[in-house]
Amino acid sequence: MQNPVFLRPALLALLASATVFSACKKDNDDPTPDDDNEQITTVTYTLTPQSGGAAVTIQYRDIDGDGGQAGVITPATLVLAPNTTYTGTLTLSDETKTPAENTTAEILEKGDEHLFVFTPSNVNLTVTATDKDKNNLPIGLATQAVTGAANATGTTGTLKVVLRHQPGSKNGTATPGSTDVEVDFPTAVR
Repeated sequence: MQNPVFLRPALLALLASATVFSACKKDNDDPTPDDDNEQITTVTYTLTPQSGGAAVTIQYRDIDGDGGQAGVITPATLVLAPNTTYTGTLTLSDETKTPAENTTAEILEKGDEHLFVFTPSNVNLTVTATDKDKNNLPIGLATQAVTGAANATGTTGTLKVVLRHQPGSKNGTATPGSTDVEVDFPTAVR
């Protein structure tokens, strides 16, 4: 018969080493890489009146990307006609690469991870996404913009356009995720 006192320390040592070895085990169960935000230097918003007429375009450009020089908005103000419905199209690119990379195609391909949020301020304008991802949630590369009455003479508001990056958490709202790009376009209805 073995000495029970001798077994206990040996058993405890064996259990302790098993715990250490299992804690050090490398977990390779299909790791998922982090999805980085898109690099976007240029945002162009083109609005075409549905009743006919010339398209209106505004562009934000920050050639050197984040940091460095401030971005430039051309023209200085997005001017829309009152009581008009527009079909809108957003195009985005990364001009830090040569040749410039069309980011629009990547955003459309990964539509279930992206959402554009449009927030007018002090301007009589409503913008609605008209395109959908594979889960039937809005993307916002294609829009319908509807203006109301003209702004008071000389007043300019803003149209904030934000691209939210929401891998694995997109639910049709702006709250989950991080921001890929955010632009405040000066906007007037006159």
